[in-house]
Order: sequence, then structure tokens, then C-alpha cells
Amino acid sequence: MAAEVLVVEDEPDIRALIVLHLAREGFRCRTAKNGSEALTEARAAKPDLLILDLMLPELDGLEVCRRLRSDPATATVPIIMLTAKADEVDRVVGLEMGADDYVVKPFSPKELVARVRAVLRRARPPVERRVLRAGAITVDPIRHQVEVGRVAVLLTPKEFDLLHALVEAAGRVLSREHLLERVWGYTRASEIESRTVDVHVRRLRAKLGEAGRSITTLKGVGYRLEEN
Repeated sequence: MAAEVLVVEDEPDIRALIVLHLAREGFRCRTAKNGSEALTEARAAKPDLLILDLMLPELDGLEVCRRLRSDPATATVPIIMLTAKADEVDRVVGLEMGADDYVVKPFSPKELVARVRAVLRRARPPVERRVLRAGAITVDPIRHQVEVGRVAVLLTPKEFDLLHALVEAAGRVLSREHLLERVWGYTRASEIESRTVDVHVRRLRAKLGEAGRSITTLKGVGYRLEEN
């Protein structure tokens, strides 16, 4: 079945343009024109992905993103943010709130569709990936599940990808630049501040509880997950 995308955009022309190009590529679409509608639609429909405008009536995109990420029913839904602001600060804030990617207006519809496909691919790992373990932590890429001991841990897509990269590295140190490329898909680390990685690592440690202490920081180098 084709993936379903919830398009949240208050400008009718832009909303219609996005839906048109997504539909041409075989995606099913739902729409919302403000933050309140976005929350209602996301919780009711549980779409495969959200395209979320930053500047929205009632609730802005950052608040919508925060609420979706704090709700277990929608915490893992991938989010691409649209913003008319080119300032890096706005992009960083959006990513730190849990967005998976961002596109700056004005944008190419073809580029947006390509970003949608890329984010969905990252959210749906290939079936051949095996279950990984490091100490008490178990990562199942097929089911997109994480357990500490036998207790399930709910992670956002970015937190999951970050943990997966660390566990897969089997004790090797991963630099912030490597993680930005592997998890966020940026080919140049300068595209976004490295503190975004630090924020996600901090949140990941908190969610993993005692097991989170196995993620160690090598100052000026990067991060490593200790296997024991």
C-alpha cells in the first residue's frame, strides 16, 4: 500500500502544490491547515510521514512537533519541516524538537518528494538487517524496536537511528560529523551545528536509563557505546 503523508500548510496554493506532486508519485495525502487540525489528523490517521510548516495559525510547527513527539501514539512518525526562514537557528531548533529533516521555502517540489522518499527509507530499514545487542540494549531494525532488558523503550526516529549507529559500530568511536551524515543525511557537517547530535545523545541516554551510561563521550572526538 502507498505511504500516506499528512501535509500541514496554511497557504492553500502551497498545500495544493505539495499534494499534487506527492499524488503524482503515488503517495496518499491528507491535509491540515493549522496546528490544531494537524494534531487531530495525526492522532486519528497515524500517517507514515508529516510535512509540517513551521509558521502555522493557532499552534506553530515547533509546538505541533513537540506534542507529537511526546505522545506515544505519534512519537515515531517521521516529520519534515517546511520553513520560510533560512536562519540556521530555526533549522536546528526544529531538528532538536524531533523533526527528521527540513526544507526551506521556496522549494522545488521534486526536491521535497525526494526528501520524503529518503526519510521514509530511513524509517523503514531493509528487512535483512539483523537484531543487534550491546549489553542490556537490544535493537531490532526490522521491527524498529528497542528494548533494555526486556522492557520496550519508545524512541523517536532520529533517536532510534542514532542508537542503531552506535550499537552497530560495536564499540568504535563515531564522530559528530559521521553521525550527522549517517543519521541526519547531511553530506557536510557544516550544514548544521554539532550540538544537535549532543542534544539527541542526551535524550537517548535519559530514555535508556541505567543502560544510557554505556554511551560515553570522548571530548573533541565523538561518541562510543561501550559493549560491557
